[in-house]
Amino acid sequence: MQAPRDNFDALCSILAGVTDAVAAFLGVLLATWIRFDSGLVPLHHREIFPPRVMYVAAAIALAPMLVFIFRQVGLYIRPQLGPFGDKLPRIVRGVAITLLVALALSFVVRPADWPPYSRAVAFISFFTVLALVLLERFALFRIELHWARRTAPIRRILIIGVDELAARIRRALEREPRLRSRLGGYLLPADPGGRQISLSPSISPDLVKGSIGELEKVVATEQIDEVILADPGISRHRLTQILFHCERNLIPFRMVPDLYGVLTSRVRVNHISDIPLIGMAAWPLDAFWNRVLKRAEDIAGAVLGLLASAPVILLIAPLIKRSSPGPVFYRQTRCGIAGRSFTIYKLRTMPVDAEEETGPVWARPDDPRRTTIGQFLRRWNLDELPQFWNVLKGDMSLVGPRPERPHFVEQFKDDIGHYMTRHVSRPGMTGWAQVNGLRGNTSIQDRIQYDLYYLENWSLAFDLKILIQTLFSRQNAY
Repeated sequence: MQAPRDNFDALCSILAGVTDAVAAFLGVLLATWIRFDSGLVPLHHREIFPPRVMYVAAAIALAPMLVFIFRQVGLYIRPQLGPFGDKLPRIVRGVAITLLVALALSFVVRPADWPPYSRAVAFISFFTVLALVLLERFALFRIELHWARRTAPIRRILIIGVDELAARIRRALEREPRLRSRLGGYLLPADPGGRQISLSPSISPDLVKGSIGELEKVVATEQIDEVILADPGISRHRLTQILFHCERNLIPFRMVPDLYGVLTSRVRVNHISDIPLIGMAAWPLDAFWNRVLKRAEDIAGAVLGLLASAPVILLIAPLIKRSSPGPVFYRQTRCGIAGRSFTIYKLRTMPVDAEEETGPVWARPDDPRRTTIGQFLRRWNLDELPQFWNVLKGDMSLVGPRPERPHFVEQFKDDIGHYMTRHVSRPGMTGWAQVNGLRGNTSIQDRIQYDLYYLENWSLAFDLKILIQTLFSRQNAY
């Protein structure tokens, strides 16, 4: 049985294209009005308003061009998942590319009797078009989410696996109403008498519909529309059977990659003569120019950060001195790129002898070791301000995996898969794991997954997104 179809996603995509075109059209006209009619931009001596038809024609031409380019960068894929902030880099890039292409074409297709287009209008159009597109896109994002929450699910999902990963898939489905899916049940990934399977505490036994050998029966009785394999440990023979059954019944099949066994998103195939060799692809930051761009970003950000934070530190310093005896700044050894140690700088938030009896321990909620001012500094991430100096020195980056203390690195490197991989780049003042609440006494495995995702998908736009989210992220800041 094939999964049911409806027009919800198609209508959302069409609506997005129409509103994008309208926003682009109005954005150009608004820029034209600002330049020539508003009085905000002074006209040059004897400058006259050019024929209005020029800019109306430009706005009409720009609208479908923006829709085409937005389609090329994947902005009409539905359902659109994740937070609205994930779309911002692509929206900015799409608007910029559209205006650059339109500006180039204006020199080629402009009628001979028309004067040149105003460069000021082109410049202002970037901001007006972008602003209107962002406004209508955010409104559509909320409308789609509202509609999805109030429409019935159309897909029943069967998850093969009963461990914590399978439970996380269910929670992810429940958090994404735009998928319009609901759980149909779980299957044990082994037949009775096979390998030992442990049931996650968060999975109710009544949701387990049987074992993997009963797949065909469960798919029929539970009216399953999609199958997700959450246990990559099954045999190749069994995997082939699942694939054939799903294919025969036109049921979509998906499989969660074993992120801790192999980083599948980095697999690359090379050939020596006619022999294929599978290996791991290079990290984005292995490329020379990417490293240059990231270091330039770090230097610019560190200089601005030091200038902005200096007055704040001067105000806070006397309060730290009064809170308990000791220096204003706290120095600690951390592991950086390639596992090399460096000294990190922070504003002191605890007494100097806070770990004298316990040794290195994780910070925890309502940590009694914090001073009063220290609690405030940690809550608002102000204790991290001196690390702009670490960034300027080259020990750290603005964005990257958070550096850990050598004591904990020694604990984790042999017990947690891919833990040391996070040291392939400079550690960061903030990171993808941190803005998603994974700091302090939280799951190391989850942190590794987020850190590896960042390293595999690095870009300047991704860094900018994380820096913006850091301003509003205070989850587990203790």
